[in-house]
Amino acid sequence: MLRVLIVDDELPARERLGQLIAEIGGAQIVGDASTGLEALEQTVRLAPDVVLLDVRMPGLDGIETARHLSVLQEPPAVIFTTAYDQYAVHAFETYAAGYLLKPIRKDKLAAALAHAGRLTRPQLRQLAAASGARRRTHIATRRRDQVSLIAVQEILYFQADQKYTTVRHAQGEDLIEESLRTLEEDLGTDFVRIHRNTLVNTRYLQRIVRDADGRYCVLLRGCATALPVSRRLAGELRERFRV
Repeated sequence: MLRVLIVDDELPARERLGQLIAEIGGAQIVGDASTGLEALEQTVRLAPDVVLLDVRMPGLDGIETARHLSVLQEPPAVIFTTAYDQYAVHAFETYAAGYLLKPIRKDKLAAALAHAGRLTRPQLRQLAAASGARRRTHIATRRRDQVSLIAVQEILYFQADQKYTTVRHAQGEDLIEESLRTLEEDLGTDFVRIHRNTLVNTRYLQRIVRDADGRYCVLLRGCATALPVSRRLAGELRERFRV
């Protein structure tokens, strides 16, 4: 019996999916959500096998939500539901493990549930690029069964230390399990690597200085900590940002 979470910002769409699943059988609806954040919270709490995920939702859209779901310790299978045009649907056919075109037919839903697949992070990045989805706007953090979203524009820097990465932001700091490489690929030119273990938000770059031992450091607006810069990257940073 598959455990299914339904995510759509429109109540009639959620109700229709629920009715279809009841008619198909072999699956149990464990919950429903109307936003990306609710989807993350309920996935952590309910551990569904499959998430039926609407693509176009206000705030955190379906593709970005799927990215956050993919880094959970036990990510669910994701099946997108979409009313996208034919060009975008081609992107789903190419990169997504499963998608359903609205209005959703019962036989298509039954087949998708039977062959539910798990999206990899590279697939999600390719899908986002091909369908014109925006870059990630938030980073998801988890404390026990609570999920919080941190706006990317409020993040000062990421710093990796073995298994975990510290996210330093306007309200403090949190730990996530995403690698700097993944974050760098997802966030693009808004963030820059200053050291093998540090990625900083370019909007907060203030200047590069030398400490008492002659080592290069970056100063960020709103941050009292001077962050070490690798000697190899110091010149490039100065040239690029004139700091």
